[in-house]
Amino acid sequence: MKTKRISNGWEHYRGSLGGVWEVWRAYKLNNHYNVPWSAVELPHCFNGEDSVDPDVLYYQGPGWYRTLLEVDNPYPNGRTLLHFEGAGQNTEVFLYTEQVARHVGGYDEFKVDLTEQMAEGKYKELFGNKVPVAVQCDNTRDLETIPSDISDFNLYGGIYRYLNLVYVPEISFEYVHIATEVQSVNNAEITVRAKLYNPLKRSQSVRLSLVVRDPDGHAVHQQEWTAEAWLGWKDLATLELTDVKRWSPDHPELYSCEVVMHGATGEEAWETSHAERFGIRTFEFVKQGPFLLNGERLLLRGTHRHEDFAGVAAAMTEDMIRSEMKLIKEMGANFIRLGHYQQSRIVLELCDELGLLVWEEIPWCRGGIGGEAYRQQCRDMLQAMIEQHYNHPSVIVWGLGNENDWESDFDTFDEEEIRRFMKELHDLSHELDDSRVTGIRRCEFCKDIIDVYSPSIWAGWYRGVYPEYEASSRAGFEGTDRFLHLEWGADNMAGRHVEAPYTGFSEIKTGDGTDERDGDYFLQGGDPRVSSLGDWSETYFCDMIDWYLKSQTQMDWLTGAAQWAFKDFSTPVRPDSPIPYLNMKGVVQRDLTPKEAYYVFQSYWSEKPMIRVYNHSEAVRWGQPGEKKLIKVYSNCEQAELFLNGQSVGVRKRDAQDFPCAGLRWEVELAEGENEVRAVGIKNGAQVADEIRFVYQTEEWEQPASAVLSANRLEDGLMKVEVRVYDRNGVYCPDANLFVRFGLAGDGKLLDNRGTVLGSRYLQLAGGRAAILVDPQGGRSVVSAAVDGIPTVFVEI
Repeated sequence: MKTKRISNGWEHYRGSLGGVWEVWRAYKLNNHYNVPWSAVELPHCFNGEDSVDPDVLYYQGPGWYRTLLEVDNPYPNGRTLLHFEGAGQNTEVFLYTEQVARHVGGYDEFKVDLTEQMAEGKYKELFGNKVPVAVQCDNTRDLETIPSDISDFNLYGGIYRYLNLVYVPEISFEYVHIATEVQSVNNAEITVRAKLYNPLKRSQSVRLSLVVRDPDGHAVHQQEWTAEAWLGWKDLATLELTDVKRWSPDHPELYSCEVVMHGATGEEAWETSHAERFGIRTFEFVKQGPFLLNGERLLLRGTHRHEDFAGVAAAMTEDMIRSEMKLIKEMGANFIRLGHYQQSRIVLELCDELGLLVWEEIPWCRGGIGGEAYRQQCRDMLQAMIEQHYNHPSVIVWGLGNENDWESDFDTFDEEEIRRFMKELHDLSHELDDSRVTGIRRCEFCKDIIDVYSPSIWAGWYRGVYPEYEASSRAGFEGTDRFLHLEWGADNMAGRHVEAPYTGFSEIKTGDGTDERDGDYFLQGGDPRVSSLGDWSETYFCDMIDWYLKSQTQMDWLTGAAQWAFKDFSTPVRPDSPIPYLNMKGVVQRDLTPKEAYYVFQSYWSEKPMIRVYNHSEAVRWGQPGEKKLIKVYSNCEQAELFLNGQSVGVRKRDAQDFPCAGLRWEVELAEGENEVRAVGIKNGAQVADEIRFVYQTEEWEQPASAVLSANRLEDGLMKVEVRVYDRNGVYCPDANLFVRFGLAGDGKLLDNRGTVLGSRYLQLAGGRAAILVDPQGGRSVVSAAVDGIPTVFVEI
């Protein structure tokens, strides 16, 4: 098998066409009625920017791609395939004007065989030896497909994962699976099985060779034999490995298996190979007990991930994905739930390499249950996910659904019908792979069907207060056989800090459960809750995380928990967020810029010495002269010393149960004006330090009445344009959170529609200010900032 990524040479048109002939018509009839095409590079999502455009709903409809391929298959009678690693949501593939494939589903991989249509060569008059390929991707709303359009994420469109040109001989491997079974502490049995791709059902004798290598690359098993080409799955070898190195988050040991097939077509010999990595480990969710990995208790410390990124939406490059997954690992996580769909193969490969245990699920998310086509898509996507990600030792749970109790898409909502189908999927999962368990989140009437269940517990955000976290979790644990707490957290705007974070402890009803209910995400109406009444600050979010994590250290019965979500992501159901159409629960921004919460997690989870003085982004703190102010430090060091304006204010020892900041906090008197705070910590003899500078404002202010706009050139040539608001006396208003809209006239360009605090033209102020990046593009421009209720201000750049 020979594979080549085909990222370049593509053109795109977003919109509908009268037929596939319109894709190619300009090559023959170049007139004004031909649609405009734009050069793009794959992966590409045609919702790269509009998913967070504050003024329009994101586009849902068809989008077209076209390219002219140069094909040079080296195999005699070889087959030429297009391998899609993911495209959304429904895909039709054409060779010139003939449809050769249709795929329903935006997240699983699929292959398209071009061989027979290429042989017909109907396009040679226009294109010679070039092969014209057109692809239509369509994310039009459709109640009879999954996921539901009421899901809390965008259903993106485009060829938003890598696309490969693949050459194989007339018989090749479609899948190679390595099943592992631990026999004893040091020994394991593995079974190698394979399924062939043999569309013409050739009957042929082939020579096979197999080699298994240990994590150090040494061959531990080799064999050769001859076999007849087979149909379906076939066991190729069963062997025992000794001195086994177990896979775990701390030691992600990976074995490899390569199978080579040798054959002949006529007088020409060929060979093709297939290589897979695998790991050896055991795991168990103990009934009414903890989680065990390789026989020992492991607290699952997790987060969640959407395939979404500033400026490109779902079209994340390999470098972007690698950067994100490394950040997750460096935060100290050992577990990740991939929500709410099968994600890129690159993600799973990195989970194997980095040591991140995985819950991966199909996108049966909200809405109810549809007809037979709907159900078949669920079955197909479950089978595809398991077959395509079977060998990843990181995967421990196959998720069957999410929030399936959320009614919406059909005029009937039949719990018994959902139960019957959930049972069917559960059985199918175990039939395809009985080495893993099944799971769902938030569907109480199905929790007895699957193996692992997560109720909805949002103590301190959608319901209740965060000191109820442990009791709520314990109730959830006792209410199901095998418990795992998925999704907890709070929306928080990067750069928004408050002197006294909202808790709602006196306003929010307690003792009535902390499960999210439909409509709790609305910012208006319903029962009092922190999500609608709170300040959406990093300050509150860090306190909440701190409470959850210090509690988890004492919950010896807990299997684990996963914060929602690692990164801010776009969603059509949240137009009223401080940055519209953004779910802002991330510990990093949509471009991977860490928020303060990232370091709270590190202080509990990371082994590498770290220290972080809270609040690097706020320029101004405020209070009364002589007032004691809290300085918080997050660190995993045994102790830390704080320096204020060069003078030590004491040493504190870390105690995880001393909330907040595990005891690393100081009350100090700040100097009016400039202040410098520095913290120094020691862990295992290593010293780490961190410092911040800010202004302490003691002048009181009234309502915002004016704004000042400034521009500064950055090292990369971009301009940072910042607006600050002041009262009628010219006093800065550091707690203002009004909306501001940036605009531009001239040669430059606002770098907006990113869904970040520096990449949005319409957003709320954080700490009385907001900023946006501008590309001057070598010319002159005027940038405006219109703050609600305040005269618009301008600056020329």
